[in-house]
Amino acid sequence: VQLQASGGGLVQVGGSLRLSCAASGFTLDNYAIGWFRQAPGKEREFVAGITRSGGGRLHADSVKGRFTISRDNAKNTVYLQMNSLKPEDTAVYYCAADPRIITSSMSRSGEYDYWGQGTQVTVSS
Repeated sequence: VQLQASGGGLVQVGGSLRLSCAASGFTLDNYAIGWFRQAPGKEREFVAGITRSGGGRLHADSVKGRFTISRDNAKNTVYLQMNSLKPEDTAVYYCAADPRIITSSMSRSGEYDYWGQGTQVTVSS
């Protein structure tokens, strides 16, 4: 199971980015996906998650209304659309997968067995 996160970069305050989490070697629609982020000196935190079918979604309060998680199982990819970016969104963003995750456990990083390598998002003020 391999996950590849991409789409990060440098953006100004108020800008947008779309992160992608692509899977190789397995079918992503059998897995719930979570996005997490980690800023320097801080613990990894939950950003958003989506169930296998896409019917269940959860967004952290800090990103609600600005970020949207979605999935395209035909493309074996999960996306994180990030709008109205703020300097505090600066972090390395990771996607994670697990076949057992349900909405109630989506925010707990320890529940995920598979992790991508991370993509850097930097928001400049």
